[in-house]
Amino acid sequence: MKYLEKIGNNSKVAFRQLNLIDHKKIKQVLETYNKLLLSNNNKIIKENTKDVKNCKRKNFIERLILDKKKIDGMRYSVDEIIKFKDPIGNILNKWERPNGLKIKKVSIPIGIIGVIYESRPNVTSDVSALCFKSRNCSILKGGSEAFNSNRILANLFRDALSKNYIDKNVVQFIEQRDRKIVEDLLSKMTKYIDVIIPRGGKNLVKKVQKFSKIPVIGHLEGLCHIYIDSESSVKMSSQVVLNAKMRRTSICGAVETLLINSKSLRSHGVPIIKKLISSGCTVVVDKKINKIFKNQLKLAKEQDWKTEYLDAKISVKSVQHVHEAVRHILKYGTMHTDCIITNNSKTAEIFLNGVNSAIAMHNVSTQFADGGEFGFGGEIGISTNKMPPRGPVGVEQLTSYKYIVSGKGTTRS
Repeated sequence: MKYLEKIGNNSKVAFRQLNLIDHKKIKQVLETYNKLLLSNNNKIIKENTKDVKNCKRKNFIERLILDKKKIDGMRYSVDEIIKFKDPIGNILNKWERPNGLKIKKVSIPIGIIGVIYESRPNVTSDVSALCFKSRNCSILKGGSEAFNSNRILANLFRDALSKNYIDKNVVQFIEQRDRKIVEDLLSKMTKYIDVIIPRGGKNLVKKVQKFSKIPVIGHLEGLCHIYIDSESSVKMSSQVVLNAKMRRTSICGAVETLLINSKSLRSHGVPIIKKLISSGCTVVVDKKINKIFKNQLKLAKEQDWKTEYLDAKISVKSVQHVHEAVRHILKYGTMHTDCIITNNSKTAEIFLNGVNSAIAMHNVSTQFADGGEFGFGGEIGISTNKMPPRGPVGVEQLTSYKYIVSGKGTTRS
């Protein structure tokens, strides 16, 4: 615990300095970091190779590998973050009261952000840059399978801070690998950490939610839906569904349940289901759809409507209209990302207003549920909390606000 307390105290000291730095200096640090990523390309890959060789979970290797292309992608994200306007000190609203009080709502940093994540080393780069841009300190606990990769990326960011005469403890990487360290981080660091962000699979997020005494931003599951309306193009529907399911099946924005208007089962449903199957996707369907396929497909069970597969599998259900589609999503969805495909703007409006998703889409693949695709330069994660922030968490979402009230010796009667 003394190790964590030292990290917490370091962050508090660094945060005080961070709030005195102007935006020009912030950009200079990020530019320095970007250059360090380029000049240390081979060192990063060397450290990453150690992790890949040691990795015992083969399904993690794709996410774990860093090559020149992925490092270029990290540098592109940093470049995008550099271009953003300063998110701090902005007047979000202002007004004057009849008694002469002048009130301003002004953006401020959250403070110290703890991020717990698994096997993607690029998270170290994204989180460090996003938190720093919004003048937050970050405490990073990466997965043990990416230890060497995460450490070198964090140390390069700390070097960029030091080269610009800023306290390097603005970014800190937890190097202790004891599993108990995560529980202590979540339950005993309330004096130091303002918010925890988990980024990883369902088990990680469950653990964070179970143990954390610190407010959590994140999502447990991404059970995403697409509803195909009767007034939609077969071609567009097919393209969107195939991309949303099969582009990358393991991401939280992959569609898991397909809802099809019962009027369009033969015109839309049959060709789309056949394309999914020919693409290597396992399809489970309700009785009505299976009857059309002469009962040759697997029947969906109740559990299927509740399941985030994260694999080449999809459940398909027929619904009578948009209202039934919305009701299904409200019952089984996880408030992540849900989409309607339709050419009818009024039907689209009913759907978009009816679902409670953090991201509601119209004629768009759910795989666009990503901070980079939103123009945020990257993301710390996707939040399905009802309280803000919601959706991709980028620079602007890592801010809070305060009210500044001024008067002329004004007293209250």
